[in-house]
Amino acid sequence: YEKFSITKIRKRLFAIIIAITFSFIAVLGRLFYVQIIDGDYLQIKALDQWTREIPVIAKRGVITDCNGIILADNDDTYSIFVRKNAVKSVDNISETLASVLETDKISVYDRISNAKASEVTLKKHVDKSKISNLYNYSLDGVYFSRDNTRRYKYDNYLSQVLGFTSSDGYGQSGLELYYDKYLRGTDGEILYETDIIGKEINHTVPLYKCAIDGLNIKLTIDAEIQLIAENVMERAITEHNAKTAEVIIIEPTTGEIKAMAIKPCINLNNIVRDNVQELYRLSRNTLISDVYEPGSTFKIITASADIEEYYKGNVKAYSTEHIFNSSRYRYVDGQRIKCWSNHENGKHNALNLSGALNNSCNPIFVDIALSLGKKTFYEYINKFGFGNNAGIDFNGESQGMLLPESSVKTVDLARIGFGQTIAVTPLQLAMAVCSVANGGTYYKPHLVKEIYDNYGRIAEIIKPQAKGQSISKKTSEIMSSMLESVVKDGSGKHAYIEGYKVAGKTGTAQKYENGAIAQGKYIASFIGYFPSNDPKYLALVIVDEPEGQYYGSTVAAPYAKEIFENIIKLKNIKALV
Repeated sequence: YEKFSITKIRKRLFAIIIAITFSFIAVLGRLFYVQIIDGDYLQIKALDQWTREIPVIAKRGVITDCNGIILADNDDTYSIFVRKNAVKSVDNISETLASVLETDKISVYDRISNAKASEVTLKKHVDKSKISNLYNYSLDGVYFSRDNTRRYKYDNYLSQVLGFTSSDGYGQSGLELYYDKYLRGTDGEILYETDIIGKEINHTVPLYKCAIDGLNIKLTIDAEIQLIAENVMERAITEHNAKTAEVIIIEPTTGEIKAMAIKPCINLNNIVRDNVQELYRLSRNTLISDVYEPGSTFKIITASADIEEYYKGNVKAYSTEHIFNSSRYRYVDGQRIKCWSNHENGKHNALNLSGALNNSCNPIFVDIALSLGKKTFYEYINKFGFGNNAGIDFNGESQGMLLPESSVKTVDLARIGFGQTIAVTPLQLAMAVCSVANGGTYYKPHLVKEIYDNYGRIAEIIKPQAKGQSISKKTSEIMSSMLESVVKDGSGKHAYIEGYKVAGKTGTAQKYENGAIAQGKYIASFIGYFPSNDPKYLALVIVDEPEGQYYGSTVAAPYAKEIFENIIKLKNIKALV
């Protein structure tokens, strides 16, 4: 019996030791978890319980043009916070705040007294003069810190490109959105030590965590050229009572965007946010996001492909001296395609390729497209960037609308040859023609040149980037000579400037609604560049649904001429002849 009792005691003692050991290990494990694994989180939680923070908003980076002219900047404004538990008299503070902020006392009182959170943001973007006045009252429980109010120097200038920010300072559209992570910076805060109910403890020193200001961006945009473009497009939409008028101006040898003007537009300093659909319509960069049938301006691409293939030895391609069938009509898959000219005998003068461009003869470009064939023509369409993003540093770029090669019918190919049955963005067309102008190099378009900090230190430089070769230099030179003739002697004569070798092509395209031609609705356009032998500036002007006259030659070309003439004066460009 005694031996049994000792054995039993030993077992119980062993069990107790094991239990104590496991308990000790569990306590150690919990301590390890609390101190090491979960320590940082618990410290932050504890800090949050015995401190209150006031945010310090980072200064948003400025946006400048290529010459350093500030386009988007910040006003020094402030946010006002009220910590309810630290307020001695809600009524007295409400009266003072209402007086300084020039608002209703009852609404201020309700905001403070009905607040469920320990701290309420009473008002944002308060002018500095009001804060200076408020500071003199030394109100308990009232705090303020700097925020930013975005300001745009020219109101509606470049509005669809710059974009705008939210009330909290986050980019919402345009370059403000695309480059938001650089522009926004990192917010700081001021920490106040408080008691358990959130009242600030006297004689404590606030802890200040510095905000890191955002980086600045320098655009490729030239503010003076942009102003020219804005003014000319404003007149274009007014004089023709058009739906929209827009222009993109590019440096062909770099892909740098020098101007983008779209009318109508919005005032960036007075954003109306209660009509979302209207805001979206007026703030969308249609030069990048919207597509249209380019019409005769696309003949530049068809002619370039033909010349390039001819000099490669393709026996199906036409030489520049070939005289085309003078009939005004072509019949493809039972459909009649006609020339715009109206000769009674059904024929016009015999034309070579240059003459076809001058007179913008659709049937001749049908001949070229069909002769090249689907496979070869689509190779050039792809080389010129159609059906793909150009790769601009901007959100919402469209790829355009291009029929899959496998589903293209003969009549589709014929119509693509003169700019129908294909839809492109203005940017796509402009970049394709830039490559025709500059010797055949297709450049990636870009809107930003540099990203830098407030001390002038460069974070990033965006250099011109060649994406490929569309045509040879020889073809480029021939095309520029032909397009110069179009402006001097052909349909583009309203863009002619004596002594400046302007090259270009007009376009007039019918519009479609619900799959059918919209009667009486046209898009008039002109794309051109100068000097043709050493291109510095290319412009694509598009006037949508002009009233009265609707041809690109009479509606769009004159505005391109005016833009070029103003650039010549601005940059003091000397005549070549």
